[in-house]
Amino acid sequence: MEWAAAEGWNPGRRDAANFHVADPSGFLMGFVDDQPVGCISVVRYGDGYGFLGFYIVAREWRGCGHGMAIWQAGLQHLGKRTIGLDGVVAQQDNYRTSGFVLAHRNIRFGGRAQTGPFSGQAELVDAARIRFDRLAAFDRRFFPAPRDAFLVRWLATPGHHALAAVVNGEIAALGVIRPCGRGRKIGPLYAETPALAADLLAALCGDAGDEPVFLDVPENNAAAIRLAEAAGLTPEFETARMYRGAAPVVDINGLYGITSFELG
Repeated sequence: MEWAAAEGWNPGRRDAANFHVADPSGFLMGFVDDQPVGCISVVRYGDGYGFLGFYIVAREWRGCGHGMAIWQAGLQHLGKRTIGLDGVVAQQDNYRTSGFVLAHRNIRFGGRAQTGPFSGQAELVDAARIRFDRLAAFDRRFFPAPRDAFLVRWLATPGHHALAAVVNGEIAALGVIRPCGRGRKIGPLYAETPALAADLLAALCGDAGDEPVFLDVPENNAAAIRLAEAAGLTPEFETARMYRGAAPVVDINGLYGITSFELG
């Protein structure tokens, strides 16, 4: 996490424990003697899907081949699964040599949010009031594999605030905001309509006060880009969402904010 913060990725304050539960054997560290020199996360979501992140080599050890060694170990851990990653754009060509194909860009928007009035289309409720199986089923529309161990913890972690929008008794939107080293991040942010996404964004941003808010938006959802811009957020950097294997099918039109660049 300290390395990720040094790279400017601004991890959440409680991300370490929350990420670890997703796949306790999916976080690898490379050593020279007793010195840690590199790391990677290769989280397995069932037998068919995995996600790669936290691919970092300590600055003083770069250019020595340690990155390739831990990269290969990570791919071996994931086996024949379809693998996703959100990589820095400059590394796209390197990822292509390992069989990864660009699916779309993701853009991190940030700033002090300026949200409008609520539409009143839905009741906004604390996610803790909704049965977890219903929340998990809603999550599966926007994420390509079950991730119950991670999700149950992500929604209930102290300091995280999870809200759902309910329309006619059904979940129509879901979002989480969490404290980070700098400001707060919202992720995931799912919604069936742009108005519900705007309502949920406004409600979640109420937790942030004067702190900056960050939202990681898939570029191929034009409504999500408009939402971030309307809230006065501006692009900070981007990643390349790439897959090795068949790209999974999710409801991209309802995906307004990615849960994390590290775990997908």
